[in-house]
Amino acid sequence: MGEGKQGVLVVGHQNPVTHLQTKYKEFETLFKTWLAKQSLPVEAAVVTATSALQGAAIGGFMGTLTNDVSSAFTPPTPPGASLNPQARASLQQAQALSGGPLIQARNFAVMTGVNAGISCVMRRLRGKEDVQTSMVAAFGSGVMFSLVSGMGGPNQAANVISSGVFFALMQGGLYKVGEKFSQPRVEDVLYDKTRGMLSNLGLGQYEKNFKKGLLTDNTLPLLNDSALQDVKIPPGPRLLILDHIQREKEVKKGGRRT
Repeated sequence: MGEGKQGVLVVGHQNPVTHLQTKYKEFETLFKTWLAKQSLPVEAAVVTATSALQGAAIGGFMGTLTNDVSSAFTPPTPPGASLNPQARASLQQAQALSGGPLIQARNFAVMTGVNAGISCVMRRLRGKEDVQTSMVAAFGSGVMFSLVSGMGGPNQAANVISSGVFFALMQGGLYKVGEKFSQPRVEDVLYDKTRGMLSNLGLGQYEKNFKKGLLTDNTLPLLNDSALQDVKIPPGPRLLILDHIQREKEVKKGGRRT
């Protein structure tokens, strides 16, 4: 009985979710490595296809949630009545944005596939990914979405262009916002070495004390027990921090501790 319970406990500690995540990351790394070695047409085709499949899955799921939205909010047209061009265009837009699973799967597949394909080509040709690449890709996906979704009006060409411009501006704005928030704050940069030191010593919880006392990376060589005491760091951690700093000084001087 004891052995049986022990075996159950061992199996219980194996997290299948973590195992699957690890395997997925390994597969993703191998796939990206293989893809980077392919020619531009092959890479663009694979990226477009895989992104389109992902978009189709998302669109299909969203389509199940909005299947009857257009019928619920669009009043029925009396028999024999004809819609004017503007009303017909509005009805087409409502149907395009709130169609069933197959319609939304198609729309999202086109948007994500075209966007990813153009981004891939632009990155290979320009050697970088920036806001211009993002906006060009979004413009192409907006144009294709407008064409396949049936969103039109009296002037189809103008509607296609306006959709592309709208997508490009939205994508460009989101790119800039994401770029701004992804940049490290000045405060974090000033405490980069300090954070690393505290992490290595297992004292990461005292980073806030350093920031409160404005003990930046530049002050590390100047630290003494009094300064650390002023920011309310306990004696034990103070000794570890000062010992670490002293060792760093001796390493830079080429000396050895006895």
